[in-house]
Amino acid sequence: MDTVVVGEVLKPHGVKGEIKIYPLTDNALRFKKLKKVILSNGEISSELRIQRARIDHKEMVFLKLEGIDTPEEAEKYRGFQVRINKSEVPPLRDRWYYFELEGMKVYENDVLLGTLVSVLETGANDIYLVRGDRGEICIPALKSVVKKVDVPAKRMDVILPPGLLD
Repeated sequence: MDTVVVGEVLKPHGVKGEIKIYPLTDNALRFKKLKKVILSNGEISSELRIQRARIDHKEMVFLKLEGIDTPEEAEKYRGFQVRINKSEVPPLRDRWYYFELEGMKVYENDVLLGTLVSVLETGANDIYLVRGDRGEICIPALKSVVKKVDVPAKRMDVILPPGLLD
């Protein structure tokens, strides 16, 4: 599935089949620009057109989706992921989505360190977990370390801090 998770269905809302969504994005307003979403639980996946989207003061998202007209129909989607196609993800400037980074080859001075397998969120900065011949390397996601990210080429160039591989 070439999609990205942008939220999770919490519960039905109201009597007309609206669903309450916990957004898994740093910009809940993106839901207002979407035309459709994919609701998925791993086994079932339904692409549904958005009739109406609104966001409350707590940044919770409420969607009225075509074909869901009662609280009972909305209840069937409780706990489902809300996904969109990767092609609908707006580009970022000087930042990257985790899905764009995962799978990248990471190099230092044109020497392959390994493949970025996941991004770990910490309080100060993210950590890129890279697996290669040397095992796992935790690389801080800092401008002083990450020198170049080429998303189309799936390549990241870094300069590791002294002692990181010791």
